Amino acid sequence: MKVGILTDGKYGDRAFENISKVFPCEWIQLEEAPRTAVLDDYNLNIPECDLYISYLRHPDQVLAAAELGKPMLLGISFGGGFLRQVRKINPKVFAFPTMCSTEPQTGVPEIDEFARHFGRPVFEAHLDNEKIGRLEVLRSSPCGSSEAGSKFIKGKSVSIPVLQEFALNVCYECRAPRFGKTCDKELSGIIHLKALVSSLEKAGATLDPSILEFIDNLERDYQNRLKKG
Repeated sequence: MKVGILTDGKYGDRAFENISKVFPCEWIQLEEAPRTAVLDDYNLNIPECDLYISYLRHPDQVLAAAELGKPMLLGISFGGGFLRQVRKINPKVFAFPTMCSTEPQTGVPEIDEFARHFGRPVFEAHLDNEKIGRLEVLRSSPCGSSEAGSKFIKGKSVSIPVLQEFALNVCYECRAPRFGKTCDKELSGIIHLKALVSSLEKAGATLDPSILEFIDNLERDYQNRLKKG
């Protein structure tokens, strides 16, 4: 399966680097267009791929890509209204809150095959007494922040301060663009924390209830900020 990274040059470089390790991947750079400009009759002539991942920042360019009829993930989305408009053109276009929340449950074979390797992180924890001897990355975020988190946590005991630093390392490496009043980097940190805790529980680690409460509070606070807009 060939994956095409659609970009205007600002985002997508880390995803291209990591996805290329698993799938044939092509870097497809379009001209950067001001978001306020209207691109009438935009002509899009790009290499054919089985799946496109769009990091384009102009909605007219994304619409033109959708018209190709190929499966496409939006690494940068423009809101629910825009997504509904795009899916009327091409129902094989999907936009998840973050690229690290993508899961292989879309029913589109190309997207699901991609999401078996990249998307919502899956870890396998290997314990060394009370410490994390190793955290294996079974499924990674496309940008590689999952690997950054796994390297940080290796050899450490689990505590709330360590989990906070783990999330900060993930957020630092996260390439989620900042748009609107919320920051998807925060959601990425929460997603990785939940995946980490799940792997620790499967490995038989005994976690203090305060750790689970800490993560639940993080997610609740984030969702409350989203509701307030």
